[in-house]
Amino acid sequence: MGSRSFSPPITILVLVLLNFTPCLALAKTSQCKFPAIFNFGDSNSDTGGLSAVFGQAGPPHGMSFFGGPAGRYCDGRLIVDFIAEAFGLPYVSAYLDSIGSDFSHGANFATAGSTVRPQNTTLRESGFSPISLDVQWNEFYDFHRRSQIVRNHSGAYQKLLPDLDAALKRLPKAEDFPNALYTFDIGQNDLTAGYFANMTTDQVKAYVPEVVTQLQNVIRYIYGLGGRYFWIHNTGPVGCLPYVLERIPVLASQVDEAGCATPFNDVAKYFNSQLKQAVVQLRKDLPSAALTYVDVYSVKYALFHQPQKHGFKQSIRNCCGRGGRYNYNINVGCGQTKMEHGKQVLLGKPCDDPSGYVVWDGVHFTQAANKFIFQQTAGGAYSDPPIPLNMACHRIE
Repeated sequence: MGSRSFSPPITILVLVLLNFTPCLALAKTSQCKFPAIFNFGDSNSDTGGLSAVFGQAGPPHGMSFFGGPAGRYCDGRLIVDFIAEAFGLPYVSAYLDSIGSDFSHGANFATAGSTVRPQNTTLRESGFSPISLDVQWNEFYDFHRRSQIVRNHSGAYQKLLPDLDAALKRLPKAEDFPNALYTFDIGQNDLTAGYFANMTTDQVKAYVPEVVTQLQNVIRYIYGLGGRYFWIHNTGPVGCLPYVLERIPVLASQVDEAGCATPFNDVAKYFNSQLKQAVVQLRKDLPSAALTYVDVYSVKYALFHQPQKHGFKQSIRNCCGRGGRYNYNINVGCGQTKMEHGKQVLLGKPCDDPSGYVVWDGVHFTQAANKFIFQQTAGGAYSDPPIPLNMACHRIE
């Protein structure tokens, strides 16, 4: 039987061309060179904020890369650290950390336990940070204003800072703010807060639009101050994390083949659909902004669904903890110690090789998982519009 060439129908060719139009346009565009990163979020991107206020996240946090605690609830680097590395920037210092911080290339306003909506409770009572997104916005607004007052050598700072030149080197320049990348990774705690308060799935879903609107408003505020480039992560599959699975029992019929609780993941998907719509609306309302919605949910879920395929030995069972089905104990956290016979004994111990685990401590991902998520999302395959991280300064119509 002779060979014959195949000519696809015109409709297929049109669809293919439409699908690759952004890629074709970007091929002629230069890569972005962001001078700074300003990050807003929760523990998924906290590089030391909560530790600076409420006490350092102790060992074994940081063991795989920093050699010890570095303000992160992880054995090493977070996704935001890999983003900084990708642009040749230093790791983003936590805004609240006064020790060794350098803000010349941005600032990180995220704190572990942060929510979009204020929780009106204390950290001790609920486990959620009082530094909600509206507070993070206020911090950024003040930082934006005061850093430039210092740079202009004005006000009381001339007398307050004995070495003004050294202080200036640790601050961003005025032109860095409109040219910076603004990253967001927040929303997970808003969902779990409702469940931990004994709300039903319907009740949690009911306030999701309000959460998304508040997040949307902060992006508008930053745009009003000159911010133009936004990289916005959706929220992950919370129903796959031990701290949720252990605290809120579900029926066997509500557990999927990956071992995740479908009701909680369905709420996360609902949040993500609302967030994606909000980003679409922002593109219409903010004509000079380049806004990229990043689907980290799909990448994270793939790690739970097929861990071995992606080089991991353990998915839901976490590396650092003590006892239980998932090596997670709400009363004995990662790194927790107690005194026995005058000596401090480690109870919440880490595994020998965190790189084989997806989950670090029942709540957060390992450095290896964070690196995988970054590598998958940085190329643009999970972005809307489908542009890579290094092209996130370009607006695609």
